[in-house]
Amino acid sequence: MAGKKNPWGSGGGDKPSGGDDDGGKDGGPRNPWLPGGGSDDGKRRSASIEDIFKNRGPEGPNRKGGGPGGPNFRFPERPGGKSWLPVLVVLAAVIWVALSAVHIVGAKEQGIVTTFGKYSKTLGPGFNWTAPWPFQSVEVEPVSTIRSEQIPGGSGEKLILTGDQNLVNLSYLIRWNIKDLKDFKFQLAAPEDTIREVAEAAMRASVAEKTLDQTFSGAGRADIEAGVRKRMQDLLDAYRSGVAVQGVEINLAEPPAEVNEAFKDVSVAEQDANAAVNTARGTAQRILELAQGETGAFDRVYEEYRRAPEVTQRRLYYETMEAVLSKTDKTIIETDGVTPYLPLPEIRKRAQQAAPAINAEGQ
Repeated sequence: MAGKKNPWGSGGGDKPSGGDDDGGKDGGPRNPWLPGGGSDDGKRRSASIEDIFKNRGPEGPNRKGGGPGGPNFRFPERPGGKSWLPVLVVLAAVIWVALSAVHIVGAKEQGIVTTFGKYSKTLGPGFNWTAPWPFQSVEVEPVSTIRSEQIPGGSGEKLILTGDQNLVNLSYLIRWNIKDLKDFKFQLAAPEDTIREVAEAAMRASVAEKTLDQTFSGAGRADIEAGVRKRMQDLLDAYRSGVAVQGVEINLAEPPAEVNEAFKDVSVAEQDANAAVNTARGTAQRILELAQGETGAFDRVYEEYRRAPEVTQRRLYYETMEAVLSKTDKTIIETDGVTPYLPLPEIRKRAQQAAPAINAEGQ
């Protein structure tokens, strides 16, 4: 190709006389496949071991900071030229031991220690030591804290069949705490769920022994609560659950929502009936007491009559006349031949009318 230079320089038969094939002395670009500085044999030379490692020392381009002339990274040294690395390793080990081997357990807490996942011991309140993680692990639980389970958990109904084949909607609260942390952690897969299921079973068994009216009454509720607590504790102890039931409290006991209005009407009618019965019993009691009082008075009069019949007859006559005449209008006539008139009823009326006026003047 006339008028164009070979980009790799002249070569072969076209090499000018007296010229070197140095890839650039004749004005053309250097052959990249030839070693720099020229070569007598015109062949590619492989890199030597010196070429590979001559720039890879502490000052070489592979160090942090770039190539030659870049900043160099050196680990800080202590006074005297010693490295800080051992000190940092020891400090990290101390922190690791302090965080994973030292345990402070509260007054109401206990800790469960496991070695590679297997139970080892139980830690009491206070300052405790264990092997560091991952050799031993500690899980702390509040054992004295009273926990509670509300059944049912939401706003739904919990219908239970009573002994007289009626349905009652019950809502109750279970209070419990941990009495054996080892059993609580390792005997049951889900202790809280087990407590709820045991509580429901115990409540159904206790309510089945009572009638609907007993379920609504205070004494019946107390018996149910005591029965549920005992049944729950016996069953949980059989499971080795490590749980102590502290109490059962029934918050709500009512008929199902579908029959609630009808049940209220029946309850009102029963209350009215009970009120009428109580009123009748009170009236009968008062009449009986009055009759007994009159009977006692008659017995006492009869005893006096047996001792003095004539005097007693005269006294009874006077008392009877006094009782009869005190309620009638009376006119008194004194001597024969004269007819004086003493209007006692009129005098009494005037005296009664004059009394308010006298009292008003006195005030």
